[in-house]
Amino acid sequence: MTKKLIGNPRDAALEVLLEVSKNQAYSNLLVSRKIKEYKLEGPDRGLMTELAYGTLQHQTKLDFLLAPFLKGKIETWVRVLLRLSIYQLVFLDRIPEHAVVNEAVAISKKRGHKGISGLVNGVLRSFLREGPRSTETIADPLQRLAVETSHPEWLLKDWIDRYGFEKAREIAEQNNTAPPQTVRVNTVKVSREDAIATLEEEGFSVRKGIVEESLHVSGKPAASSQLFKTGLLTIQDESSMLPAHALQLKQGLSVLDMCAAPGGKTTHIAQLMGDTGNVIALDLHPHKVKLIRENAERLGLTTIEPLVGDARQAGEIVNGALFDRILIDAPCSGYGVIRRKPDMKYTKQPTDAARLAEIQSAILEEAYVLLKPGGTIVYSTCTIEPTENQQVVEAFLSQHPDMESIDLPVILEKLPHLSEGPGIQILPYADGDGFYLATLTKRAI
Repeated sequence: MTKKLIGNPRDAALEVLLEVSKNQAYSNLLVSRKIKEYKLEGPDRGLMTELAYGTLQHQTKLDFLLAPFLKGKIETWVRVLLRLSIYQLVFLDRIPEHAVVNEAVAISKKRGHKGISGLVNGVLRSFLREGPRSTETIADPLQRLAVETSHPEWLLKDWIDRYGFEKAREIAEQNNTAPPQTVRVNTVKVSREDAIATLEEEGFSVRKGIVEESLHVSGKPAASSQLFKTGLLTIQDESSMLPAHALQLKQGLSVLDMCAAPGGKTTHIAQLMGDTGNVIALDLHPHKVKLIRENAERLGLTTIEPLVGDARQAGEIVNGALFDRILIDAPCSGYGVIRRKPDMKYTKQPTDAARLAEIQSAILEEAYVLLKPGGTIVYSTCTIEPTENQQVVEAFLSQHPDMESIDLPVILEKLPHLSEGPGIQILPYADGDGFYLATLTKRAI
């Protein structure tokens, strides 16, 4: 077993990248785990996070830049270490070149034999001497865009066919930016203005989001705030705050959240109802249902009942109860949150969307049975794939003439979006993720 270089952010980032490569592990979970394992604090914590995500975001381009300097097969960990090093040399301007090379050589000596450290040293010094080659050498525009943005060609072609070449480039480039750090103020406990004042006193930079409860914060991890620790705010992307608003809630309603973990939208629903009524929060996995319960307890919300079960059999789990509002934040391909999970670019397949659409449709059908006349379903995903969005909703509406799509709250119109059929498609933007949502109502008898 390779001995960890405790306190070394580059070795920690390398471990993240290796586990993603070998085990297709989730980068966002790995980063948090490795920060603890390597005992990283302050700037080292930030550097490790940037190195891990940045190398994943630009992996295809990094391989393109490395290719002229590599001959024959090399071990996976050596290739990943070289990617990590080239990322620093090309994309980060505050790290001295000699420090990048020296750190890479030190790590290679710790993990391998002298020949490997010599290879790493030679490749990096040759790269510094000759410089990165231009992507203009790639004649085909689609292939060039795939390398420049490190996205699979099939996915870019799909976006180009739908949005045009420049919009596809814009989406891909947005996916390679650092995601914003957004929090939702727990307005049951504190006002947004008081939360801003407290955060600024703690040294955070704060600005208001479009959604009334959202704040964009920077300067340090939001989870380190006393407001977070005392349940006065929670970490949630601005786009994912929209479904609760689309439900058009009021006090005392019965609400079913069919795919609820880890509970961000569930707790938002309870918050917008002033912690009145009742919210049933369903999820397939027991360990994720535990997260829902922990989130509700941390925020001091008492009307949430977490249950384990498959949303496609929700009727059995809730004993046939009917609901005023139902949220389906459906399992999806996740193409709207690539910048938070950049590893998905290298693991997703073109067939994923159609497979997921079958599951999504089944959940919608179950929701229909459990919805009271006059009630509302909000169907949402964090993808920008019509197969999982508009087409699922259109098929559902065609099968249920007593259901109709209704207009969404004005707040949603303030975000960059497209209206293509029922619902709206929000594309990834500077302050939020890509998201789709449609509000569907059942005519009263």
